[in-house]
Amino acid sequence: MRRPQLDIQLKTPEQIELMRGAGLVVAAALDAMREAVAPGVSTGDLDAIAEKVIRDAGAVPSFKGYHGFPATICASVNEQVVHGIPRNDQVLVEGDLISLDCGAVLEGWHGDSAITVGVGETDPALIKMAGVAEDAMWAGIAAAARGAANGRGRLTDISFNVEKAVRKAGRYGIVDGYGGHGIGTEMHQDPHVLNHGKPGKGPRLVPGMCLAIEPMITMGSPRTVELDDGWTVITRDSSRAAHVEHTMCLLEDGVWVTTAVDGGRARLGDLVTARQP
Repeated sequence: MRRPQLDIQLKTPEQIELMRGAGLVVAAALDAMREAVAPGVSTGDLDAIAEKVIRDAGAVPSFKGYHGFPATICASVNEQVVHGIPRNDQVLVEGDLISLDCGAVLEGWHGDSAITVGVGETDPALIKMAGVAEDAMWAGIAAAARGAANGRGRLTDISFNVEKAVRKAGRYGIVDGYGGHGIGTEMHQDPHVLNHGKPGKGPRLVPGMCLAIEPMITMGSPRTVELDDGWTVITRDSSRAAHVEHTMCLLEDGVWVTTAVDGGRARLGDLVTARQP
């Protein structure tokens, strides 16, 4: 069987700067939600906060109306992995773990990012898991930057380095079937980016490629099930889950994490492009 040809949209440096605008809007929305997360706050409250930040910036929520999704953010609590629908009657309690996934489109270009945070006093093991997911995300981004710089990078180098970072950190489940993706004038584009796999496979990593890198890991089994709402994905064994994400773009002289306020420099150092202000 022939594999379908991937349609990978390569961006110019000028277009990547436009994506940076959308990315900063997403970063601001996530920062506002992070500050608001507390016992007694509903996921519906967080959704309203994000929508206000996005619209006040002159942008539009990417998620709202996407294939019928009813909200601005995905709010996934505890065993919910991704695509949780925020609700006014879903009130956070002490010890919850929540993933907040947010997207915005500005001047026709998308940004997409996610964080996982604890609610009040949270089990340190859960906070560690969220940190492992974040470290794995940055390991994948760094691998992309190095691979593009030396001209030998392939897409699954990202997947391999995400998985390696998770496996090194402990016995976590790496969710299969969900992962990162290309991004640009649409929120989801080719290629799909797995969070596990062997290196050296898939399309070459080249300047102009923009990807959302998003590890999803669990405290138990990696197996998941989708709820009857058609969106919310939970762990089959009800173990807690963490999900993080950044949008990154490759340029001739490095990587630009468009949804990180510092462009990724604190985590990536000189791998970040000099274009980053």
